[in-house]
Amino acid sequence: MEIYENLEIVDLALKYKSILIIGDLQLGYESYLNSKGILVPRFQFKELKERLNKILDKVKIKKIIFNGDIKHEFGNISEQEWREVLALIDFLPKNLEIIFVKGNHDTFLSPIAKKRNVKLVDYYNVDNISIMHGDKIIPDLRKTLIIGHEHPAVSFKERRDELFKCFIKGKWKSHTLIVMPSFNSFNPGSDVQKSKHLSPFLQGNLKDFEVYAVEDKVYYFGKIKDLK
Repeated sequence: MEIYENLEIVDLALKYKSILIIGDLQLGYESYLNSKGILVPRFQFKELKERLNKILDKVKIKKIIFNGDIKHEFGNISEQEWREVLALIDFLPKNLEIIFVKGNHDTFLSPIAKKRNVKLVDYYNVDNISIMHGDKIIPDLRKTLIIGHEHPAVSFKERRDELFKCFIKGKWKSHTLIVMPSFNSFNPGSDVQKSKHLSPFLQGNLKDFEVYAVEDKVYYFGKIKDLK
């Protein structure tokens, strides 16, 4: 489904021309939970590869951009993060250009990126689009902004205990703003109707933002204010 000009939702990713954009992998999340005494099986990376494979089978791309929070830990690199980020790079087709956009969780990501000669940037501009994590406002903003960071999800009155990952689209000043869901299977997301919002791009009222929920396919639900 097209969410905006030349921008197509493909599962939890966005495709622009020959570029695929993916947000918030947060690799190593299980290791973080284990360190807090929460025992969970480590299946996220297997599921991530399966989901990514299905997407790559559908689209023809030359470049893949991971839009921030590739890893989970703030202050260091866990063994799981080091191993899985390298494994992710090695898993991708060799002809793909890989770009890491740095997120607020991506401190100390540079040594991993350097080991595989992957470009690590604060943001990435292409044509009229700025791709950034969304935890801070960058210079040189283009007409269309694509961010992650917020992990948007939506619930419905019939099933208030269940969250559905979604894209939301609205306005920030004179820019069109698209917020991507998390690609992390452990993280259900934050309800856009209830939660306080972290990103400086989302400090206003989101009632006029449009919702595109992702399940077996993409479902357009209109504006946030009409969901109640």
